[in-house]
Amino acid sequence: MPSEREKMIAGELYRASDPELVAAHLHAQDLLARYNASAPRDASTRDALLRELFGAVGDGTVVKPRFMCDYGINIRAGRNLFVNYDCIFLDVAPIDIGDDVQIAPAVQLYTATHPIDPAVRRSGLESGRPIRIGNNVWIGGGAIVLPGVTIGDDAVIGAGSVVTRDVPAGAVVVGNPARERP
Repeated sequence: MPSEREKMIAGELYRASDPELVAAHLHAQDLLARYNASAPRDASTRDALLRELFGAVGDGTVVKPRFMCDYGINIRAGRNLFVNYDCIFLDVAPIDIGDDVQIAPAVQLYTATHPIDPAVRRSGLESGRPIRIGNNVWIGGGAIVLPGVTIGDDAVIGAGSVVTRDVPAGAVVVGNPARERP
């Protein structure tokens, strides 16, 4: 029988109230509190906390506070990732970010989703779908990326866009929902 954590990572319905998941969430929140309160000149402390929080961190990664996530361990960051202020990554499913990615302020990556059926939703079950971001992607300020989206290499997501479906490599998308620019 798979654990609630295993079901969560697999994208199956799971209970976030499971004691193991509650403990993992609290651990991440403790790390985030320390990270977000760290001094700007204390790069070594920030790097160590980020490496403890994330599943993987490539060299040259910079994440500006205030940063928030659910578990952290489900985030894998490539080399030279830059995440600007006030970003939220809801990582109940994997978030895989390639190399040389730039993420502007207030960007939100949501892997978490909830059942459409109200009875199932009331039962406390939820699920998630992974987000994958290719290499050399730029995501503009305030953009929202929804569960299950893959963004191809060299793509640009316009500020304020809501990305509801996959973005091909090299595409520039804007709007709500985000569509390829003519």
